Amino acid sequence: MDTNFNDITAGMLKIISDYDETTGFKGAYNIREDSSCAGRQSSKNITINSKTDKPGIDIIVKPNTKGETVYIPACVTHSDVDDLVYNDFYIGKNADVIIVAGCGVHNEGEEDARHNGIHRFFLDEGASVVYKEKHIGTGNGKGLKKIDPVTECFLKKNSRLEMDTIQLGGVDRSTRTTSAELAEGAKIIVRERIMTDNEEDAVTKFSVKLNGEDSGADLVSRSVARGNSHQAFYSVVEGNARCTGHSACDAIIAENGRVDAQPALNASNVDAELIHEAAIGKIAGEQLLKLCSLGLTREQAEEKIIEGFLRY
Repeated sequence: MDTNFNDITAGMLKIISDYDETTGFKGAYNIREDSSCAGRQSSKNITINSKTDKPGIDIIVKPNTKGETVYIPACVTHSDVDDLVYNDFYIGKNADVIIVAGCGVHNEGEEDARHNGIHRFFLDEGASVVYKEKHIGTGNGKGLKKIDPVTECFLKKNSRLEMDTIQLGGVDRSTRTTSAELAEGAKIIVRERIMTDNEEDAVTKFSVKLNGEDSGADLVSRSVARGNSHQAFYSVVEGNARCTGHSACDAIIAENGRVDAQPALNASNVDAELIHEAAIGKIAGEQLLKLCSLGLTREQAEEKIIEGFLRY
């Protein structure tokens, strides 16, 4: 299918999914614009089909597929759009792929604009996925820009899922909900980065069930709350077998920002090893002093510190 999207979508695609206007996407992709498909292509090993019972797609990766990337960005380009989509990923045995699933919401109007993507991952034995997700909001309309992703993950024996999620500007309201159930030897690694400003509000909810022997989870959220913005971080890690689990929230507050962090651990097995951490504070004065002594203004020094903090 040929691509057919507007200039606003083209601009957001460059940010959220590294889209190249000259070469386009290489391999399998599905581009969603304002609740419709604006381009799709399957590859030899990755098939993308429309759902027949609700809006969304099925992405099917053949067993033993290696080194391929599939792109599924979604964009909302005007106000008074409430986009809801259901995407299911079926990753075959021993496959090793990258999935890029960014989202952008642009609003110049009075009404709200929202994207809600419900993604389910089904990883077969030995499968490995790197999942990248960038969220942005653009436009100067009075209507809110909202992004509310829901991600459900089901990992079979010895499978591995790495999630790298970023929200670094312009989204007025967001609730990011992620749940996972892990079988024997399965691993999930999550790296989340969020920056809010003005009156923005962002909520993160993690829920992981370590059901299989030697399964493991490592969840880390780094965030910066500026202006009058608010962030909340909730995580629950359940150890139901011999397993390892780690959950951490590291936040910086600037100006009138507010952050709530509530990590929780539940263990029902004597060999479950679970750890949680939470740290909230301001930028250290000695860091600012050091950078200012090198010729930076206070504002420039703060930006450099925040930039480094949000880079893994």
